[in-house]
Amino acid sequence: MRLPDLEAWAIFASVVEHRSFSAAADAIGLSKATVSKAVSRLETQLGQSLFNRTSRHLSLTEAGRPLAERAARILVEARCAEEAAHDSASAPEGRVRLAAPMSFGVKNVAPLLAEFLAAHPGIEIEFHLSDARVDIVAEGYDLALRIADLPDSSLRARRLCSIAASIVAAPAYIATHGEPTHPGQLGEHRLLGYTNITGPWRFRGPGGAEVSVRAEGPLAANSGEAMMPTLLAGLGIARLPEFILGDTLETGALVPILKDWTPAPVGLHLMTPPSPLRPARVEALIAFLSERLRD
Repeated sequence: MRLPDLEAWAIFASVVEHRSFSAAADAIGLSKATVSKAVSRLETQLGQSLFNRTSRHLSLTEAGRPLAERAARILVEARCAEEAAHDSASAPEGRVRLAAPMSFGVKNVAPLLAEFLAAHPGIEIEFHLSDARVDIVAEGYDLALRIADLPDSSLRARRLCSIAASIVAAPAYIATHGEPTHPGQLGEHRLLGYTNITGPWRFRGPGGAEVSVRAEGPLAANSGEAMMPTLLAGLGIARLPEFILGDTLETGALVPILKDWTPAPVGLHLMTPPSPLRPARVEALIAFLSERLRD
């Protein structure tokens, strides 16, 4: 039985991670020619192209996309096997790639990373902030924090806590359009939607009553911060968490509405690639963030 070309699979995973042959070659200490030959060798064995190549752009083919995830698993598990022996005899060290939502990451995660790095001088963190959903496996992240509904996925997810939200509007909006007193009235209003959370707005009210309302209005965005100017201008009603609202409720720039009704909370999840094998440095950060963000 012919053994798989594990070196070619690992090099392919590195090219996907670094998004270029040259960057992958620099990262793993090989020549660009060696990297290119390894990928070509793998393509020959598989009988299909893995990349679309031009002079300026490199992208995965339809066949290459699902194989990229498998290659990433091979590379991660091989690294974990090597690092497990090393980590058993020394403190965790090396780089961890972490992704998080922009506003939550700046306000809630960044201060924790300072504490973590002080306690683990051998670990480096590459902190990626974006309100877009990153592809953890294809883009080579070790873990990601997400505040969103989670679709069915091969990723491993751990729910850390619930994040409460408030229904708010600017005084100018209420003066023009009136203040709804029941969630069922929201269908008559202009609602600002957060696209990372799919489905209707759900409420629980007096006596355990439950109501769902579909958000429709002048703006839908994948960033709560991006919704704030439209909200403050009095152009709609939004459902936002406290870390986005800041002091706007205290200053009166925004006012809470439907105070007798509780919006369904959204979960904060810690996501990791599907393999249960992880280097000690990644496990250390997972344990730290799970403890600090639990509440």
